[in-house]
Amino acid sequence: MTSLVFLLTALFVASCVDKQVASESMPLDAALASFSSDEHDDLHSVVVIQESELIAERYFGDGDAETLVDVRSAGKSVTSLLFGIALDRGLIEDVDDPVEKYWPEASGTAVGPIPLRHILDMRSGLAANDDLEGLPGNEDLMDASDNPLSFALGVPALEPPGQSYRYNSLTAYIAGVVIARATEQSLEDFAEEALFRPLGIERWKWEADRSGETKGQGNLFLTAEDFARVGEMVLKKGSYKGKRIVSEAWIEKSLSPRIDISASDPFASDYGSYWYRQNYLIGERRVIVHFASGNGGNKIYVIPELDLVVSVMSTAYGQGRGQRRSEGILLAVLGEIGPLSGE
Repeated sequence: MTSLVFLLTALFVASCVDKQVASESMPLDAALASFSSDEHDDLHSVVVIQESELIAERYFGDGDAETLVDVRSAGKSVTSLLFGIALDRGLIEDVDDPVEKYWPEASGTAVGPIPLRHILDMRSGLAANDDLEGLPGNEDLMDASDNPLSFALGVPALEPPGQSYRYNSLTAYIAGVVIARATEQSLEDFAEEALFRPLGIERWKWEADRSGETKGQGNLFLTAEDFARVGEMVLKKGSYKGKRIVSEAWIEKSLSPRIDISASDPFASDYGSYWYRQNYLIGERRVIVHFASGNGGNKIYVIPELDLVVSVMSTAYGQGRGQRRSEGILLAVLGEIGPLSGE
């Protein structure tokens, strides 16, 4: 009889806990459900992780947990993580080293002497700006090239490195080449060994260009869960489930605001090493958000103060509304979670 009473009591307590968790998640679920009414059928998924627990996961339209989605330029942030791992291992010695130290073919070009730190913060000085047509280093021209490696080496300089921020994919491509040369393998193979497998990511696709180089600037395909998993590792300062993957020093360095880009980017205040930062006023609290960003509204939002990751996958490529919608999703989540934390 005593055992039966104990069992019934345990079941009752568990039921109450389940109901409490469900009740607490209902406002967040409702906030995410409101985006189902979006007239555009190109929002794929939202995943929310807090304190290492999945607290919300929602798919929209034809989206599902198995589909690999091209996260576009959010892949640049993954390239930054791989750069950090190569640096941690001593395969890249210093962020102040010039490109040509690891890519000898760059010697004698405008690319060769650029310090790696300015490749990573988009202050290379090269004539490349993806927001402006007509410059020789434009992403569309590189994508159309029969030999992107030669194309990259042929881009001239506009000014000395370190002076001006210009958003472009050329520098992230160069970073990918440097990592590949330093590790003596393709960027994708290094990613598999050093990042994806340690994170438990088993399915992905990372496109290569006509030169056979993995595109460090983007075109990385992941599932929604694995996309969020990258963010969880960043949130935990380079560790995942107790295993060190990237040094805490590199996570801190790459997320740290180095350049004020608020005048040119409506969604970010600062830029680090292929990672953005923005701060939002939620209620009476100001919350700092670090994020990876890809065309169409693909985002990994990392909010250390709330021990929170919000990832959004979207295929609204080339549509500014995708970016606006993802920010709206973030704000909806923060509106439900942010004011409650720290009380």
